Amino acid sequence: MLEKIEYTLLRPNAHQADFEKLVDTAMDFSVAGVCLPPWWVKMARRHLGISKTRLVTVVGFPFGYEKSHVKLEEVSDVLEDGADEVDLVMNISAFKTGMLSWVKPEIAKAAAMCHEGEKLLKVIIETAYLSEEEIITASKMCMDAGVDFLKTSTGYAPEGAKVSIIELIRKTVGHRAYIKASGGIKTKDFALSLIEAGADRIGTSSHPEVFA
Repeated sequence: MLEKIEYTLLRPNAHQADFEKLVDTAMDFSVAGVCLPPWWVKMARRHLGISKTRLVTVVGFPFGYEKSHVKLEEVSDVLEDGADEVDLVMNISAFKTGMLSWVKPEIAKAAAMCHEGEKLLKVIIETAYLSEEEIITASKMCMDAGVDFLKTSTGYAPEGAKVSIIELIRKTVGHRAYIKASGGIKTKDFALSLIEAGADRIGTSSHPEVFA
């Protein structure tokens, strides 16, 4: 199960020593990835060395409402610093306003930038703010835009991952995209229930030993 875990630290008051410990722990437990803020990507890249643990960071975090050119510049920057995967927050406000013809190109451009360097793009659709119909629409839009993963949550919304939502996304995307469940995942049993529902990755700030 550890091969599905992304060990995450995105607290705004965390210190460099916290992030170094995060990376060391991720490597010790051979988890799938370590997720941290863009500011610390370059440090983490050096710290990881030749480890197989993937380096993940966030863009447009946590609300996604920056202008497209700002988010895309940040995607370029974190890729240059050594990120293996980018978790991009969808512009939820624009999406809910019905501006899919604006939201989708932003995601497609980010996907193209990642894929050019053989990196992966996840899009956080923040399911707590979406109806089931909107989740289906967002999932289809992201697939059409070429994303690699649909991700449920930032951890800053009122609600995180839910089994029923993972089932809905899996039913919508089939095997055309992966799913990262995140937000409030603190026990092994809950993580296993999300995996059984269709999640391919588990994003969590809980220590990897919880899931061993």
